Formats: sequence, structure tokens, C-alpha cells
Amino acid sequence: MKNYTSISVLSNLEEMIQSAMRLKQNPLQNLELGRDKTMVMLFFNSSLRTRLSTEKAARQLGMHVSILNVNEAWQLEFEEGTKMNMNTSEHIKEAARILSLYADILAVRAFPSLKDKQLDESEQVLKSFVKYATVPIINMESATGHPLQALADALTITEHKSTKKPKVVLSWAPHSKALPQSVPNSFVEMMQLMEADFSITHPKGYELNPNITKNTKINYNQDEALEHADFVYVKNWSSYEPYGKILNKDETWMMTKAKLGNAKFMHCLPIRRNVVATDEVIDHENSLIIQQADNRTFATQAILQEVLNGLTSK
Repeated sequence: MKNYTSISVLSNLEEMIQSAMRLKQNPLQNLELGRDKTMVMLFFNSSLRTRLSTEKAARQLGMHVSILNVNEAWQLEFEEGTKMNMNTSEHIKEAARILSLYADILAVRAFPSLKDKQLDESEQVLKSFVKYATVPIINMESATGHPLQALADALTITEHKSTKKPKVVLSWAPHSKALPQSVPNSFVEMMQLMEADFSITHPKGYELNPNITKNTKINYNQDEALEHADFVYVKNWSSYEPYGKILNKDETWMMTKAKLGNAKFMHCLPIRRNVVATDEVIDHENSLIIQQADNRTFATQAILQEVLNGLTSK
């Protein structure tokens, strides 16, 4: 594996999950693998779990880590042929190649605008780094996907499932802000690779990109969708059509213990208590949110290990 930019690059999901499980048992087993290697983490947007878990994963492989909050340092230009007489001071063509001199791996986090669908779906920032950098690129959440989170989610379900083919439901929840579709997009793609009875439930109008959901079952009746679920992943996202909008804030879609039943509760965090889900749901023994956050480190470590193995095999 050279780049980990989307779930589609995984050649064997089960092997990657098992690799993460082994690393979880002994996180420092390959401490020499990343010796004298450096990862530079570039944040165009804020981060807590992704930032800390990715840094920890790299250090547990023996890597050096540098962190740059890009927009606080300098403004990059991504457009081709532009006259740079405004606020941008350096073009991605130079920046990516220079950063590649200082890093063996570049990790990039860049959210969507939620205003220009075509621009967001072009993945301009992430794909520009892939195009111009000469080292591997890791996606720490982009305009349309969060593959590191999705791998941690897959690891969490694998650890906690009691049947070979669990029933997994992705349920929309209300939120006061327009949020990206990145996490639900990647979760959908991951569930399509796993052996699961998977469906999505949301109010009408919150359909995700049909090129991602494909033939996944969609149920507009939340109570019906949640019946006999083994895992319920709760997440808000803004509408895809019209793009990036809040169509409603229907509080009846908040996850409650009565709705959840005996299912395991999942959420990527941060979570707005008593808006997205009630305290009773979040604090219940069936809540897996802390385990998910913990698994972020080992899922990412498994990816970095695969990338480092590719570097050392050259």
C-alpha cells in the first residue's frame, strides 16, 4: 500500500483488522519499523482524536512526528494557472514536493466547504498532495471520507459482535450545525465490505450520495429500522441534495434507550449530549464510544505499518 486515501485501497480488510488486533495486544512489537522515519501531519481543520491517535500510532512504530496547522502557518494555492496576487503565498506544486523532502509520510486533514459540491467531491486538497508529493499520503479525513475512522469502526464491531452477520444500522440524528458526510460515507463503504445486515435510516431528504450507498437498504422509519439491531451507529450529516443544508432538526430522531433496545451504541465523537443521543444512551454499558476512540490508534497503526513495509521493501 502506497497511499491510504480511501477504503477502496484496502486489498484485504480482514487481514487489516487482524493486524490491528495484534498491534492492540502488543503496540510496540514493531518499534524498529519506523526508526529514522518521519511523518508530517498537516491540519487544514481542527482535530482531537485523529490528531492524537495518529501521532500515537506513528510513535508506537518508532517514527518521528511533526505537526503543522496549515492555515495558521501559510495559505496554500491549489488552482492551476492562477495569478497569485491575493492571499495565497505558496502553490501546492512547490509545497508538496518540499514537504516530501522533510517527511517519509504525509498525513492530511481537510474538511469540505459544504458549499460547492463539485469542488468538494473533486477532493482538491487531498488529491493535490497525492499528485505532487513524492511520499505516501494518509487521509485523516477529507471532503468526502474518513477511512481511518471507518477502519476503527470495523475493528470495534469485529471485537464486539456475537453473531457472524450482525445487524448494523446507521441512524441520522439532529444537530445544530451542518456537518460533512465524510464519516457516514466511509462507514457505509466499510459496511459494504463486511459481512453484516446493514441499513441506513434517516428522514426523507437526507439521502447520501447514491454512488456511495448503491444498493444499501434505506428505511425512513427509524423505529422499524432499529428493530433487533446489534449495532446502531448514530451520526448527523447535512443533506446531499440540496448540498450541505440543514433540512430539519427533528428532535424525535435523537437516540434514546427505548429506541436502542439491547443494541450496541456507536458514535465517532464528539457528541452533543441530549441532542444526538441521551445521557442514558451515551453512559450505558452498551455504549462503545470509548472503545471506538481507543481503536483509532491501532487501526491507524495497522495502516502506517503497511505503508512503512512498502517503503522498506523498495
